[in-house]
Amino acid sequence: MHFPSLVLPQFCKTPIYVVVQSEGVSKDGEPIKEFEADLFCNYQDKVVTVLTDQQKIVKLTGSALFNGDIAPNLATLSGGSVIIHGVERKIADTRKSRNPDGSVNYTYLGLE
Repeated sequence: MHFPSLVLPQFCKTPIYVVVQSEGVSKDGEPIKEFEADLFCNYQDKVVTVLTDQQKIVKLTGSALFNGDIAPNLATLSGGSVIIHGVERKIADTRKSRNPDGSVNYTYLGLE
């Protein structure tokens, strides 16, 4: 059975450079790159305002959506960074949204 794509490729027009790192470190103590690629995504910005007793903090966040599985050889995407619109952002959370048959419909990267 064919499942409809929830993130259509024709709407993934924003260039993004993605680096996914493993949870371990190398002998030198540096993060190990598991995946890196230049891709196109559907990017959405979001601003979160946090009020504390001392000050108001404005935090820029965003989400990058990709059609299908961007890293099929990795079961999960744990962390890393992206460069989008010339700005480097950290990957805060990820999701591989699956179809009922187990195939990946789209990949989500939550950025901060």
